[in-house]
Amino acid sequence: MAMAVVARALTLPAVVEELLSEMAEAARDGAPIPDEHLLSLKFVFGSSAVQALDLVDRQSVTLLSSPSGRRVYQVLGSSGRTYVCLASCHYCSCPAFAFSVLRKSDSLLCKHLLAVYLSQVMRTCQQLSVSDKQLTDVLLMEKTQEAS
Repeated sequence: MAMAVVARALTLPAVVEELLSEMAEAARDGAPIPDEHLLSLKFVFGSSAVQALDLVDRQSVTLLSSPSGRRVYQVLGSSGRTYVCLASCHYCSCPAFAFSVLRKSDSLLCKHLLAVYLSQVMRTCQQLSVSDKQLTDVLLMEKTQEAS
């Protein structure tokens, strides 16, 4: 009975946070991520997990950071288009995020945002320092592309 109460008390995002935390611990020791974590990732995210891992393997995630401390991730998607991800508020500019995550609530994350979190865990994220103006231009360009 106590097990059922504990299981209900855990929300899916908490489960995901725990899984990412365990994956980070494994990666911190330099060991490969255990198969059971990868299977759990696939169970929670379905085919998006495999696609996100592919993006990480292709080093498609770049962290842009500016002198003011702002941080934005860019993910080069499999289509060749670059998407902006804001990890601090769990947002991606891709159409799948808008449809599956925001509109239909079918998914917790899109593959691009999951790739951001996995690249953080695996420490494979590319890093690029940019000026505040360049970072603003990246965000404005994304807004312009969404409008068209």
